Amino acid sequence: MAEAILGSTARQRLEPYLLLSKSAKGGACVQLIKDVLAAPGVYVFAELLTMPNVAELEHNEQYQSYYTLLKLFSYGTYKDYKESISQLPSLDPAQLNKLKYLSIVSLSEKSRTIPYDTLLEYLDIPNVRELEDLIIEAIYQDVIKGKLDQKRKQLEIEYTMGRDLRPGQIDQMLRTLSDWSQTSEEILKAIDAKIIQVRDAAVQNKKQKEEYEKEVERLRKEVKSSSKNADHMEIMSGSIDQYSSMDYHDENIKGGGRTGKR
Repeated sequence: MAEAILGSTARQRLEPYLLLSKSAKGGACVQLIKDVLAAPGVYVFAELLTMPNVAELEHNEQYQSYYTLLKLFSYGTYKDYKESISQLPSLDPAQLNKLKYLSIVSLSEKSRTIPYDTLLEYLDIPNVRELEDLIIEAIYQDVIKGKLDQKRKQLEIEYTMGRDLRPGQIDQMLRTLSDWSQTSEEILKAIDAKIIQVRDAAVQNKKQKEEYEKEVERLRKEVKSSSKNADHMEIMSGSIDQYSSMDYHDENIKGGGRTGKR
């Protein structure tokens, strides 16, 4: 959501220059480019590059370098500028800082955590104090959102505004998305297979549990039945012993009577 808001704001800030470009020709168009590159809050330039009067500069030897400079601000970096500085117009401090802000955005595409050493070298900044001032200004300008980790000496990026796409970058993005889609499809298939495997295992476990519980119940009934039979046998045995004892007692009584008579 925040990135969409930043993109919408950047487009609105470019709008006045798009309107002016419809009537600006030659040198006036060059001045328009200088102004837009220094203008606060303007960080996207793709639409301006396609405006007819601006596009004409690409084939004008006198002003061609300004069109190239506009392209560099659109999707290039400060490093690109340094490599071609002899063929490009010089930049004033506002333009230079803007290009460095945009270069941080490009660096964040590779990593959301950027060491100070990398930034110092890439942006050609002599010390950490100046680097942190530049980063704070980029945050203030809503170019990036992040925080300075002075203990670890690194910039931690949360999100950035979007930059214009380089030529051919759309095809690269489409290939990346296609690869991602294919990979995601394979992952989903693997997940579905795993779900089926887990579900089948759960069904099997449930079946085994039910069979186990049935077997336990059967054994309980057998033990209970065996216990009842044992109790019954004990009672029967006790009864037999009791009857035997009574018979023996009666015989003794009878025998004693006979003896007395004698």
